[in-house]
Amino acid sequence: MSADTYHNTRFTADPRRRVLWQTLVDCVFQKQIPPGGVVLELGAGYGDFINHVQAGRRIAVDCWPGMPAHLAPGVEGLVTSITKLEGVADNSVDYVFSSNCFEHVTQAELVECLAQLRRKMKPGARFEIVQPNFKYCAREYFDDYTHVAIYTERSLSDLLMANGFRIERCVPRFLPLTIKSGAPVHPLLIKLYLASPFKPLGKQMLISARL
Repeated sequence: MSADTYHNTRFTADPRRRVLWQTLVDCVFQKQIPPGGVVLELGAGYGDFINHVQAGRRIAVDCWPGMPAHLAPGVEGLVTSITKLEGVADNSVDYVFSSNCFEHVTQAELVECLAQLRRKMKPGARFEIVQPNFKYCAREYFDDYTHVAIYTERSLSDLLMANGFRIERCVPRFLPLTIKSGAPVHPLLIKLYLASPFKPLGKQMLISARL
């Protein structure tokens, strides 16, 4: 089954996703990126994160051939696996971001990706991950037929540490699992959700790591 089939059925384009990620970039992630830095996104999809980032250089990686058509001007698109990052120069990346990517690859592939990132990232570079937390979404986790790996905040943190990264921050409940519920997606509501200490709908985790 092709990646195009998946993007035409399970993971279709949705303008609400752009609103969500523009707000998250503005409120959370942009402040973590050094001015003029190099940002690498793994599993960039429709470019909803990387298109809104301000950086000296922006690189989007995805195995989906349709990705480049969705990237904003100035964003470099690499159609490749996260285990084949030869197109990214060693010791060049200041900030790596990944959202809803690692559940789609085997653990062996993730370990290989981490090995390559250790070469691509500068010392002290940040690695930010938003990921479904199986602890809180077990019932619906495999509604997505492309999910092949399971992680909780503990298991993913441990895997990162076992592969040379140190954990700076771990939020077990960061975001709801999906925008498909039909609930309104508005910047003000997103900001209120981020500011709230109570997140009963939070089924995605946030992990911040560094080399």
